[in-house]
Amino acid sequence: MLDQPKLDQTKIEIDTSNIEGTIAPADHTTFTGNRALAIEEGLIFELGRPEVSGVDLPDPKPVANRLGTLERKAPIGLPGLSEPEVLRHYVRLSQKNYAIDTGIFPLGSCTMKHNPRLNERMARLPGFGDIHPLQPQSTVQGALELMREISHWLLTLTGMQAVALSPRAGAHGEACGMMAIKQALIARGETEQRTVVLVPDSAHGTNPATATLVGFTVRSVPARADGIVDVDAVRQALGPDVAAIMLTNPNTCGLFEKNIVEVAEAMHEAGAYFYCDGANFNAIVGRARPGDLGVDAMHINLHKTFSTPHGGGGPGAGPVVLSSRLAPYAPLPLLVEDGSGLKLVEDPAEAPGTFGRLGAFHGQMGMFVRALTYMLSHGADGLHQASEDAVLNANYIRVGLADLMSLPFGNRPCMHEALFDDGWLKNTGVTVLDFAKAMIDEGYHPMTVYFPLVVHGAMLIEPTESESKATLDLFIAALRDLAMAARRGDKERFLGAPHFAPRRRLDETRAARSPVLKWTKPAPVEG
Repeated sequence: MLDQPKLDQTKIEIDTSNIEGTIAPADHTTFTGNRALAIEEGLIFELGRPEVSGVDLPDPKPVANRLGTLERKAPIGLPGLSEPEVLRHYVRLSQKNYAIDTGIFPLGSCTMKHNPRLNERMARLPGFGDIHPLQPQSTVQGALELMREISHWLLTLTGMQAVALSPRAGAHGEACGMMAIKQALIARGETEQRTVVLVPDSAHGTNPATATLVGFTVRSVPARADGIVDVDAVRQALGPDVAAIMLTNPNTCGLFEKNIVEVAEAMHEAGAYFYCDGANFNAIVGRARPGDLGVDAMHINLHKTFSTPHGGGGPGAGPVVLSSRLAPYAPLPLLVEDGSGLKLVEDPAEAPGTFGRLGAFHGQMGMFVRALTYMLSHGADGLHQASEDAVLNANYIRVGLADLMSLPFGNRPCMHEALFDDGWLKNTGVTVLDFAKAMIDEGYHPMTVYFPLVVHGAMLIEPTESESKATLDLFIAALRDLAMAARRGDKERFLGAPHFAPRRRLDETRAARSPVLKWTKPAPVEG
């Protein structure tokens, strides 16, 4: 059991004596619509002038019209801006974003951790940042060597036998793993018989979607009252029609599936495979190897576990590790070594068991470089400590809030994320969404809300290992202040939130059902 420290809010000393005088009230208006450094930024179509261009281009030479009836009948309407105007527009938009470089990003299930700048420098080295996928393989031996090196460490950390580097993201990796399982069933002649995949109720939504995409049907498996998958329920759901189970460990409730070995044994005894959703691998790196637990396939989100950028910057990476049961069915291209050096096997004739290609190229070379840089700069002991710190930070938040906010599975140690529910908000008139919007006023991105679906009014907080104790203390203190305000009936603080964001609360249901995806020039104002 982890120690349960008492949060000493008196250690957090912030001078608030003049805040009221330095932050304008929400209803204060200005001529420009700007609020000091909070610039009111329009759409680029509203800022630009269609009749001008920021670039001088020579008049094109006359050519014969080949468009026929498709020729444009009206001006194209693209906005013309000068270079400073374009630069300012996008810088101002970037300033309205919350990012991991802005502050703690507590999204549960997403693992928004710091991206070390050393990784970025390495990814821009000549030979990594400027290579092309169609170069002859003899000219990219260094890149292939790096791919072999990261493959080695992924296999070492997971205890598996083969790795596919081509998946572009976690969901793509899920597809890869399930396609390998499908190919194994084809080799066994059991595709007509084994058509069902077991999926726990607490799974990521991509799990049942992936199983369906690959051609399986889904059978749900309930969890026990403590949030752990019921092994007896797994056994009852098993039969000759079951192909695999897709289980997340640690699961989406932030709990370690302590019966995972029994689940794996039950699957294998029934002739089925075990796919593990590796989205939460960040919590167990250096502590537990999925291969030792009986896992047959698992994807690894490099952005979650090994600090590559979470979105943006080109293709992501979701490598899939495979056990000896599935290794022969890995997708092309395969990285191998022959007498002349390293090469990528592209021809299915050289890999008769493969299910084929998953993507055109390894376009995510930059992600491989960043992830390997992270691994090598930390070393084995550093990766071990990172996972322990992720768990420690989550439990620190759990203990700091447990007396005010309710925990659906009891106040017991969690893994990398702390899960609260809305039980403590009963009779306050404040909803989980209200609470999340009020966090924006405090300068925080809200935690993940209403997920996992097995918990009513879920609030899932994942601080990751990146955050210092000082950062966590202030975050906990802010949430405690909000929680106490909700309990004492200060509903206005929540129902109108956010008060200080560039935009007030939107009608999210209407935005989702009736999105406005095209800008329409407003009619001119008369008079």
